[in-house]
Amino acid sequence: MFQNLSEKFLSSIKKLKGEARISESNIEDALKEIRFHLLEADVNFKVVKTFTQRVKQKALGAEVLSNINPGQQFTKIIHEELKQLLGEKETPLNLKADPSIIFMVGLQGVGKTTSTAKLALHLRQKFKKKIGMFSVDVYRPAAIKQLQILAKQNNFLFFDSDQTKKPKEILQSAQKWAKENDIEVLLVDTAGRLQIDDGLMNELKELKKIASPQEILLVVDAMLGQESVTVAEAFHKDLSISGLIMTKVDGDAKGGAALSIREAVGLPIKFLGVGEKSSDFEVFYPDRLASRILDMGDVLSLVEKAQDIISEKDAMISAKKMSKNQWSIDDFLGQMKMMKKMGGMGSILKMLPGSGQLTKQISKMNAPDKEMKKIEAIIQSMTPKERRNHKILNASRRLRIAQGSGTEVRDLNRFLKQFEQSKKMMSQIMKGGMGSMMSMFKK
Repeated sequence: MFQNLSEKFLSSIKKLKGEARISESNIEDALKEIRFHLLEADVNFKVVKTFTQRVKQKALGAEVLSNINPGQQFTKIIHEELKQLLGEKETPLNLKADPSIIFMVGLQGVGKTTSTAKLALHLRQKFKKKIGMFSVDVYRPAAIKQLQILAKQNNFLFFDSDQTKKPKEILQSAQKWAKENDIEVLLVDTAGRLQIDDGLMNELKELKKIASPQEILLVVDAMLGQESVTVAEAFHKDLSISGLIMTKVDGDAKGGAALSIREAVGLPIKFLGVGEKSSDFEVFYPDRLASRILDMGDVLSLVEKAQDIISEKDAMISAKKMSKNQWSIDDFLGQMKMMKKMGGMGSILKMLPGSGQLTKQISKMNAPDKEMKKIEAIIQSMTPKERRNHKILNASRRLRIAQGSGTEVRDLNRFLKQFEQSKKMMSQIMKGGMGSMMSMFKK
């Protein structure tokens, strides 16, 4: 979502690197460009004005460090102000009640129902909560059925709403059902409209009065840009929204919604929908997003993703094999599968510091994920014995593997050469002390 804005930010900051010191004139030139880029990204104009004023004040004030160059100084200030713009720290959910009731609200078509299932999966995986869900959307055809399907796919308890009843009657019945089934978190998928109207708000206010939810989460489409500010203000005025879930973050959104809402409305973004699958859901960390925008990477999120997929024991076994140069192609295949679960090599690269330009270049070559598929096909065409010891691969075996994977022998030879090089490199790195980094994977 922020790739285009990130490139433009970095381009504006880069011009300061050749300056001897920060001055009002060169700061003004850089800020003029940044102001334009933010408006182009559909950030609310009031937010843009406040942000650039704060950056200028800090850059010309006493808070600027004297022992780093102007480009680094300015990057540090931009990073601090982006964090403030986005909310400084993540805002956790209130899950203290029994059951904790969470309303999912928003306009029609923004992804409320899908986000309900995503949030349920997150709560079960991270907090081990017993989840129940239901819908009070008796207006949209198949709305209740859609949520029921998602609940079944993910093995959640589902209260089958009677579409002939009023939303408040469904809510009251579902609350009773939740207590009978010892539900710890009850998610309520509410109805939406194509636009905000009195009927929608009155219904939501009535439901809020009945249930007294601990959280009312507004689901907004990242594609809305600064229009999301108007939507958030309207819902917040009538319902006192506790936070937001931003959907379609993996699309072509310019980033205006994420950069506008917290500053303009005072509402924290709590989660991001980053794909279509129920697992494509992330906690919103303002400081980490600010780092991504400035191409500083997001190693913490990368480590957390790895923790969810590989155990400490498996990580240590793999590290030991690498250090002794005993890593096999079978081990390599396991690592490939792990990377796929983490979103693929492209997703991992985006979280590494300074990877912005590299990722852009790699995407032009339709790699690395395309190349990884070819390598996986080659490995899958090997026998278990060949994966454990690739030294036995003679000419006839290589021809058989190439034919079986739909590739050329030269593709196999190139992979084997790269594999040998990577084995040596990883062995040297692990022996050089990099192995101590494996402690980061401890739960």
